[in-house]
Amino acid sequence: MTAVPLVDLTPWYAGGPAGRRQVATDVDRALCEAGFLLVTGHRVGTGVADRLCREVRQFFALPPARRARLACFSGGRGWVPPGVPAAVDPDGRGTPPDLRESFAFGAERVPVAVAGTAEEEWYGPNSWPVEVPGLRPAASAFAAACSALAQDLLRVAALALDLADDFFVARCSGETWTVDLERCPARQEVGTVAPGQLRVGPHTDVGTLTVSDRRPLTDGLQVRALDGGWVDVPSAPGALTVNAGDLLARWTGDRWRSTPHRVLPPPVEDPTEELLELAFSAEADPWTVVERLPTAAAGPTRYEPVTAGRFRRSRTDSMTVG
Repeated sequence: MTAVPLVDLTPWYAGGPAGRRQVATDVDRALCEAGFLLVTGHRVGTGVADRLCREVRQFFALPPARRARLACFSGGRGWVPPGVPAAVDPDGRGTPPDLRESFAFGAERVPVAVAGTAEEEWYGPNSWPVEVPGLRPAASAFAAACSALAQDLLRVAALALDLADDFFVARCSGETWTVDLERCPARQEVGTVAPGQLRVGPHTDVGTLTVSDRRPLTDGLQVRALDGGWVDVPSAPGALTVNAGDLLARWTGDRWRSTPHRVLPPPVEDPTEELLELAFSAEADPWTVVERLPTAAAGPTRYEPVTAGRFRRSRTDSMTVG
């Protein structure tokens, strides 16, 4: 793998079988080789993301004491302040704290299937800043648009693996998701950068698909290639970044890669560069049993069946929290 590919979804939405098959083939190749791709021709309007960027910048501009009212641990809902210890990276090494802060929210409505069970923990009320009343509606609109895109991509994934069109969407209803709005301050703000310290340390994502809007597009995002080296993720106007998570990789018997990725430290040559990323993470319904797929395309798997909720819990329990 030498580059993260760009896939135009326009033929998928045009509806022709040849165009849909080509999109599915391109997505399959990208997830096999890189685990990442950029998508254009999607239906997430730029105005939706632009509006959310404006609102969340107002939140991050609040005095620290006001943001602290919504403080939470990594993986929670609310404000994760700078300096929270990074999780152990995929190589098992501890890393210095990431040079970022974030605001997180997720699905609130509890599905009937999990009401009163342990899986209810994946749902619940979000915390919103009263000082930025426009954040909640802007964030909700972005989440809804990304959820619809994720459902479309899961149908693409089903075609790529010669599964029934609704195989994944029937098990990933769109009711379980999280959004992380991440800000990486400029070098002039963070000051000294410790050896090995990054804006975002090496990690993989937990769920099925992550859809990200990156600002600016040239943001230092890198993915680990098959040879162990790091490859820059390119940019394209209007494109969103999509990557497979650990659960989807497990589901496909590792046909598709959940690729370690990182974001480089703030550049010395541009001390005013600040990054903003809007990341939507789609999750399988927690009661879904993830097991060998009924298709030859995925091949055998070395994994035992597990529910999506139990898998997610095993990952969050291993996280380092602040």
